[in-house]
Amino acid sequence: MSEIHRARSVGIGRAHAKAILLGEHAVVYGAPALALPVPQLTVTASAGWSSRSADSQSDLSYTMTGSPSRAMVTQASDGLRRLTEEFKARLGVTGRPHLDVILDGAIPHGRGLGSSAASSRAIAFALADLFGRELSEATAFELVQTAENMAHGRASGVDAMTVGALRPLLFQAGRTRELRLGCDGLFIVADSGELGSTKEAVELLRDGFRRRPGAQERFVGRATELTEGARQALADGRPEELGSRMTDYHSLMQAARLSTGLIDTLVDAALRAGSLGAKITGGGLGGCLIALAPPQRAREVTRRLHEAGAVQTWVVPLKGLDNHAA
Repeated sequence: MSEIHRARSVGIGRAHAKAILLGEHAVVYGAPALALPVPQLTVTASAGWSSRSADSQSDLSYTMTGSPSRAMVTQASDGLRRLTEEFKARLGVTGRPHLDVILDGAIPHGRGLGSSAASSRAIAFALADLFGRELSEATAFELVQTAENMAHGRASGVDAMTVGALRPLLFQAGRTRELRLGCDGLFIVADSGELGSTKEAVELLRDGFRRRPGAQERFVGRATELTEGARQALADGRPEELGSRMTDYHSLMQAARLSTGLIDTLVDAALRAGSLGAKITGGGLGGCLIALAPPQRAREVTRRLHEAGAVQTWVVPLKGLDNHAA
């Protein structure tokens, strides 16, 4: 282990959740997407040296706190091993030290909040901290994408970018820029408690496109129109129009059979309670919704969402994400 300088006994890395405001699925086909960091939900990774012998079957031990399913741990472990291999290759780490990685996070899994991307980013920075390497944002993105492509198939890159972003982002064709915010208000993210599946949703949508000529063009065209309208409304300070675009995007996801009965019920509850707009967020077939509420209606919206079946809610104030981006 001559190459490895053990200046640290443990490395720490952190990341946060994300929510897609508009643009789910269409972003994979070149359409724009608006993504929101959710700093209220974080994950911390710690990486340290293990006392296990180097000739053990694997040079990596991985622990997730909480009560994750066996399938989830297996999938996450496969992505982590690939990420660790890529990290060593890219940053010139030689030798085969046995590592212990512990992941402690508050981001619920399988809800479209970027838990896998956030975990990968936290681990990449924990490894960089442990090995005393500088990790650029570009390299961090590529490492996270390596794990995301294993977990979800072809990943758009939205999650990998947003789980490290400080501001809301516009993402299109692999490029990102910060969004200009002219609106006030609160985004309320509500967890339905239903596990979603991005991979399954992607396959369902693709199958629908194959079976119905012109369906892909119609979906992507409508998604682009709504997302661009929402971006302009967000910048110009027109929250009612932003909310309307969000609700229309939910209808688009419904028509593609990517929503669920419970999430539709939650969207209706949010709208009846005074939200300006509400929609499913993320890949679909379960997961979370996101609603835009005027500050004076936020408490009532949250209450109604819980009554309608939400198991958790989080409030993301737009004011806290304000910036002067173009």
